[in-house]
Amino acid sequence: MEAAGEATLDRIAWIELSSVMLPLAAPVSDAKVLTGRQRPMTEVVLLFAEIGTEGGHEGVGFGYSKRAGGPGQFAHAAEIAPAALGQDPSDIGRIAAVLEWAGASAGRGGLAGQAIAAVDIALWDLKARRAGLPLAKLLGAHRDSVRCYDTSGGFLSAPLEQVVDNAGAAARAGIGGVKIKVGHPDQAEDLRRVAAVRERLGDGFPLMVDANQQWDRPAARRMGRALEEFGLTWIEEPLDAHDAEGHAALVRVLDTPVATGEMLTSVAEHREFIDRGAADVLQPDAPRIGGITNFLKVAALAEHRHLRLAPHFAMEIHLHLAAAYPSETWVEHFDWLGPLFEERLVIGDGRMRVPARPGLGITLSEQARAWTTRRTLVGTRP
Repeated sequence: MEAAGEATLDRIAWIELSSVMLPLAAPVSDAKVLTGRQRPMTEVVLLFAEIGTEGGHEGVGFGYSKRAGGPGQFAHAAEIAPAALGQDPSDIGRIAAVLEWAGASAGRGGLAGQAIAAVDIALWDLKARRAGLPLAKLLGAHRDSVRCYDTSGGFLSAPLEQVVDNAGAAARAGIGGVKIKVGHPDQAEDLRRVAAVRERLGDGFPLMVDANQQWDRPAARRMGRALEEFGLTWIEEPLDAHDAEGHAALVRVLDTPVATGEMLTSVAEHREFIDRGAADVLQPDAPRIGGITNFLKVAALAEHRHLRLAPHFAMEIHLHLAAAYPSETWVEHFDWLGPLFEERLVIGDGRMRVPARPGLGITLSEQARAWTTRRTLVGTRP
């Protein structure tokens, strides 16, 4: 290990990794289930990383997986985490590179990057806590609240009446937009669902739809044109998540903005979409692309091209990152992760407010501890 220089004031002493299985209240389905590609989602598996230093500073971060990948993320993180011990926790970019090289044979994206993400996010939380600042303020916030939209009430597994009622409830709760799932095998059913929700919300209320990659290029063009009348804020993932060429073509022919990016797992994949002009709204996901360090790289590329940003899922993390993006953004409201944390985010007037608490402003709950299925400690915790 390199000898400590004058600027090294602290070192990582321990990392505790936990795998937590969060059960959903009821199975949920999107278009991938209706087309037979996936099973209904019944739980979310989270990877938590808690980090402590010789100087007594601590931070917490997390990543997640849906349907598959949780055990793999945990195993990879446990295998490479020892490489971070003894490092200066302020050197987050350096530590990310150290962890990438420790598991280089597994690649720099996908599951390997998602395992690193929990540690990376915990280090950013630690840095902000040590500074006594909310993470958004440490990064340099452009605003203290962010527009938010709800997704958790609009799945295809819910009957139309329930989706409409959920949309109305979200609006009454002060949430600023509603997204519902489309991509039904019967495209006329999609149009009926969108029309019903638009009628309930009114013409001026932000409404998004998400096809979850289930259309081919001709179907996406047809549905995009058919949906124009509803004044949507965006159409999300109309095509396969890696079809940059197809998304770029849709951006050119549709008036409705095209959003995508949540399934991309590296900076390089995002750069291809940005360079091709394949998204009006980019939706990076920090836990999926290796953490906050890589998210900030993507955000810088997006800013250079004057793209709108709407980070995917994990609002506890993305609220801070969205607040630090120069132009107005959206953050996605999901109520699923609420039981895992002691704190609650404040929503009103269509916006989610950045908490004044240092770091991410989250504390793991006793319920999170109870749902923990695996745990390992690297290093020595006092």
